[in-house]
Amino acid sequence: MKKIVVLDGRTLGNVDYIKLNEFGQVIYYDLTSEEEVAGRIRNANIVLTNKVKLNREDLKDASELELICEMATGYNNIDIEYAKERNIAVTNVRGYSTTTVAQHTFAMLLHLYDNISYFDNFVKSGEYSRYDMFTNLEAPYKDLCGKIWGIIGLGAIGKRVARIAQAFGTRVVYYSTSGKNSDSDFARVEFESLLKQCDIISIHAPLNEKTEGLLNYEAFTKMKKDAVLINVGRGPIIVDEDLARALDEEIIGGAALDVFKEEPIPVENSLLKVKNKDRLILTPHVAWASEEARSRLFSDLLENISAYNRGEKRNRVDI
Repeated sequence: MKKIVVLDGRTLGNVDYIKLNEFGQVIYYDLTSEEEVAGRIRNANIVLTNKVKLNREDLKDASELELICEMATGYNNIDIEYAKERNIAVTNVRGYSTTTVAQHTFAMLLHLYDNISYFDNFVKSGEYSRYDMFTNLEAPYKDLCGKIWGIIGLGAIGKRVARIAQAFGTRVVYYSTSGKNSDSDFARVEFESLLKQCDIISIHAPLNEKTEGLLNYEAFTKMKKDAVLINVGRGPIIVDEDLARALDEEIIGGAALDVFKEEPIPVENSLLKVKNKDRLILTPHVAWASEEARSRLFSDLLENISAYNRGEKRNRVDI
């Protein structure tokens, strides 16, 4: 009977891990520290990981290991080269959160763009009850219709966001971080042009040598003074301290972030000390995690294991 080790099952929440029993003996862990990895996978045939790192040192004594299942799309946490040397198959799950991340993109943008926190507090605090007018015009907001929306990373999620943005009446342009992506439905522009012309910029790109630190202080100085930046891609694409400075100096209008360079975000991170907190929306890496998205992810993960057992290469990482 194969031994299946789940290293950080808690990261998917209340999915039905009992379904793994059809594939073998399941050893489940809520979370696994760096020091615990090697011991926990030593006798495993199949390992499931979301954020736990599997490097050469951890994997070298796992002599029975034949399959690593990434419980996400990105697999930067796995030493792919070593897996290739050992002929260990690696699978990931794609497309499960496309609609969910797009939804969260607009939830954050509209919360910020429409000053929802301010108005909600105005009513709940009792201020509205004491007000001398039927409406509050002290915190004006703007229409999305007629604005220019810039997409950084026009993959599946980027395209979904672009279509919804168009439905709001925005004009969509995009910047290809690889320089290879071309889509005739939207105008492709260079990075500096995107910074200068866009009212909203959303990031949906992967983290690599071309995107790390892409949005820094110099980039913020080229953006419109009332522009809003959204990051649901990867945290290190933005330089946190530079963004905090740009917000405090009112160089840009606002930002909404679901991802950070280090997660959970350290208490000393400069973003937590921004003076004008109304300009900033922060959520704890949840854009991917609706109940439906996590259910889709787990169903696909089960199918990946089943396909592997049948000798198929479904969702195999190309190593």
